[in-house]
Amino acid sequence: MSKSPRRSLLKYLLTGMVLAAGLVGYENKETGEVQVGLTPSPVYLSIMQPTVIQTVTPTATATLSPTPTLFAPGPLFDADLDLWAGPVDVPLELQIPSLNIDVPVIGVGLTEWNVMDAPTSSVGSPFWHSAFWYRGGGIPGEVGTATFAGHITDPLGKPGAFRYLREIHTGALIIVRDQRTSIDMLFIVDEVEVISQKESTDPAVLTRIFGAGPVAGTGPQPSLDGLAHLTLITCATNFITGNFDDRTIVYATRIK
Repeated sequence: MSKSPRRSLLKYLLTGMVLAAGLVGYENKETGEVQVGLTPSPVYLSIMQPTVIQTVTPTATATLSPTPTLFAPGPLFDADLDLWAGPVDVPLELQIPSLNIDVPVIGVGLTEWNVMDAPTSSVGSPFWHSAFWYRGGGIPGEVGTATFAGHITDPLGKPGAFRYLREIHTGALIIVRDQRTSIDMLFIVDEVEVISQKESTDPAVLTRIFGAGPVAGTGPQPSLDGLAHLTLITCATNFITGNFDDRTIVYATRIK
């Protein structure tokens, strides 16, 4: 299959992303169709100012302090890497001190079914104890939305990377560390929610989880509020069915 037809299938991506986020084994695949448009960013026009002739020589030159720019990691993977290529190591760590989570990050793309990859392997594989960053979305720390997923158990039922994510609370600190520079990007949890399988197909919900760009199939876009957002996803138990049908979603915003 050529890359072009595959890219035309991006509209089938997002429901699968949410589902794939916390796989407990090797099954449960689904797709859904979503189309969400983008709201244009405002355009600011420069205004010409009249010329002022000074009759007194100024004794001092005023200087303006530049607005501090928050650090964001440089390229995390080969820009030519196809979105359907397999998982790749990226130089990031994800830490949640309140949950004793400190895991490496793996960059993932799409599977052949055009859903966000949540790689699995045999017992003892690092996949069970890693966070998966969707490299078709925003870069962590940049203005936009970066999305991470993780398994809740390994094939033997032992805790995975995001096993206790449901216990996180608003106000909790999430750290994304660039291993190359040892610079930490700090995020604070704004909201934690559990959504049903049906809710995971709502375009508004998907836009908040992944950003408007990936939902519309146009790739990452800056957030309209000018902030860097982080979303974490894993499965949650549906207390009626007893299955992992629901999703735990954590929303956070960068503070430093």
